[in-house]
Amino acid sequence: MKRKQLVHTAKDLFWKYGIKRVTVAEICQEANVSKMTFYKHFKNKNELVMVMITQMTDEAVEKYRAIMAQDIPFGEKVRQSIESKFKSTDQMSQKFFSDYYPHAEPELVEFVQGNMEKALGMIIKDYAEAQKKGEIRKDIKIEFILYFLKHMMEMMKDEQLESMYGSPQEMIMEFTNFFFYGIMPRN
Repeated sequence: MKRKQLVHTAKDLFWKYGIKRVTVAEICQEANVSKMTFYKHFKNKNELVMVMITQMTDEAVEKYRAIMAQDIPFGEKVRQSIESKFKSTDQMSQKFFSDYYPHAEPELVEFVQGNMEKALGMIIKDYAEAQKKGEIRKDIKIEFILYFLKHMMEMMKDEQLESMYGSPQEMIMEFTNFFFYGIMPRN
C-alpha cells in the first residue's frame, strides 16, 4: 500500500515539476511516509522513476492491446490509439518531459529506450499484419515505419523543435498525427 502511495504521489509531483526538481523528502512529505519507508521500497529516486515508467508503459500497452483486439477497422483503431495517447499526456509539464526524455540521466535514458524498443516491436508486428490486410499502404516498407518512429523519438530531443510547441502534449500529438496520416491507405 505504501509503495503504491509513493509511486502515485511521485507521479503527480514529477508530472507537475519534473523529475530532477522533486526530492525524495518532498515525495515522502506529500505521501505522508517516512524516508525510511521510502528506502524500504526503493533504493533511490531513479528506481522509483523506473517503477513509475514501467507502470505507465504497462497501462499504455494494456490500452493499446485492448484497442487492437477490437473488431473494428484499422483506421478506427488508429483514431482510438491517438485519443489514448492524447489522454495519457494530458497535464504533462514541460519540465517532466524534458527530464523524462531529452535530458534524462543516462540510467533513465537506457531504461526508457528499452521500454520503447519493446513497444515498437509490438506496434510494428501489428502494423505488418494490418498491411497484409490492406489496412496500411502496401507501398510502404514496415522497416521504414520502424526507422521513422525511432527517428521521431530522436527528434523529440531537439530543443529548437520543442520550443515550437506550447506543451509536450502538443508536440507529441503533432508527431502522432503526422505519423498516422502518412501511413493510412489512400482512398
